[in-house]
Amino acid sequence: MTVTLNHTIIHASDPAATADYYTEILGLPPSFRYGPFIVVQVGETSLDLSAAEGDIASRHFAFLVSEPEFDEIFARITGRGIDHWADPYRRQPDKINTRDGGRGVYFPDPDGHLLEILTRPYGSGSA
Repeated sequence: MTVTLNHTIIHASDPAATADYYTEILGLPPSFRYGPFIVVQVGETSLDLSAAEGDIASRHFAFLVSEPEFDEIFARITGRGIDHWADPYRRQPDKINTRDGGRGVYFPDPDGHLLEILTRPYGSGSA
């Protein structure tokens, strides 16, 4: 049996709005409701958005995308004026990185989770 990640739960102040944000920015299929969750399907894995009670601890989610998808997503990020950085520490604003011979960028979701898009997996090429 091959182990794969099936789903993860993400706390959000407004799960439906956050699902819309993910599907629109990342160019994913429309979300759907499953029990108490709003589900965003990302390949074989789902992001199950759940209403938060209290403070939301920031988490990091990285999405491996193709070069054309990167261009499309990055255009939506900049077109909406969304803050973005070349690094996860947010020290390199308004830049992308070129790690491993690809491209990557970090940006926040509505609740402060840090999203990342990258075109090459870590360690797959030159630094």
